[in-house]
Amino acid sequence: MTTAPFSTIFEAAATRHGAAAVEARLPQPKSPAELAATPDDRYLSQMSLRVFRAGLKHSLVDAKWPAFEEAFFGFDPRRVRAMPDESLEALLGNARLIRHWGKLKAVRDNAAAMLAVAEEHKSFGAWIAAWPGDDIVGLWEVLAKRFSQMGGNSGPSFLRMVGKDTFVLSPSVVAALKRWAGIAAPAKNRADRLAAQACFNAWAAESGRPLCHLSLILAQSVED
Repeated sequence: MTTAPFSTIFEAAATRHGAAAVEARLPQPKSPAELAATPDDRYLSQMSLRVFRAGLKHSLVDAKWPAFEEAFFGFDPRRVRAMPDESLEALLGNARLIRHWGKLKAVRDNAAAMLAVAEEHKSFGAWIAAWPGDDIVGLWEVLAKRFSQMGGNSGPSFLRMVGKDTFVLSPSVVAALKRWAGIAAPAKNRADRLAAQACFNAWAAESGRPLCHLSLILAQSVED
């Protein structure tokens, strides 16, 4: 199947929702300088928020997040990495938190992983800022490998949360990739992800739009 030009995809989205409404839904990704300037504690906070949101109502988790900020020392990576098991276990008795041992432990694991990345690249923010958008699926893979509970769509969702330009293989985007490019649905393996990346790279070159715009326009181009 020949991949459809992005102008055709945008026209389909505009027909369904109106061009102005489509544009109004599009976020603005952060610049590399903005990403690099963001302190690593904010990245650890957002990564942890993504971990705890998985499988739960987001508003429930968000309402509890100030208590998490307090319990994890403002998500200072060094202080979190230094937490002994006894300190983590004590959090299981804190009714202000979501008391899930695996996710609580993931916060400490990810603090350690983030510090390791920072030692290699000056900061975690500098690392993701420098990662090229034409290989964003490669960044997903490294996040899944080096960090706890960052597999599946958690890595892409986290990147979207912190402002790193990425597409997300949501059900609507996967359906659109199948409709406009013949990509397998759902994306099951690395070959499928690379095929999706190739489509996004071509559409980015054609349209001049960031990946997050392409992703959300694709999602609006097909039936929910």
